Amino acid sequence: MKKLDEIMELMTDEMADFKAAIIRLEELSKQLSNFSIPISTEALDNNLNAFLEKQEEENRLKDDVLKEIEKKLKYARIIPNYLLILFCSLGLILLSLLGYFGYSLKERQNENFELYQILMETNNEKYQEYFSKKPEVQDDFKQWLKEKK
Repeated sequence: MKKLDEIMELMTDEMADFKAAIIRLEELSKQLSNFSIPISTEALDNNLNAFLEKQEEENRLKDDVLKEIEKKLKYARIIPNYLLILFCSLGLILLSLLGYFGYSLKERQNENFELYQILMETNNEKYQEYFSKKPEVQDDFKQWLKEKK
């Protein structure tokens, strides 16, 4: 029992010390909550400078990307080169064909007109021969032409 009494005394002492430590901790925590630590401007400046350097680096990267895009847009074309060449060659071919067909039509008309003139001259000669052989038919023909007009 003696040992039990000693253990109880030790426990009581320890509990008293523990209680004193808790009271001391409560006082310190009250002081800490009332106590404000001013932020040093040097630490704030260091953090701000580091942040600003990161921002500047990001801005430089964005500027590089934008310049590259701008350069690509400067040399970009709406119509690719191969389509431009294709349309130009088709246009030249069409113009050539139009010129050729126009020229051939004009020549054909000239040939037809010359042929018509030759036929008219030969027909006039035949008519003249026929009318010289039969003058009464010529008078009837002239009268028929007047009535037709």
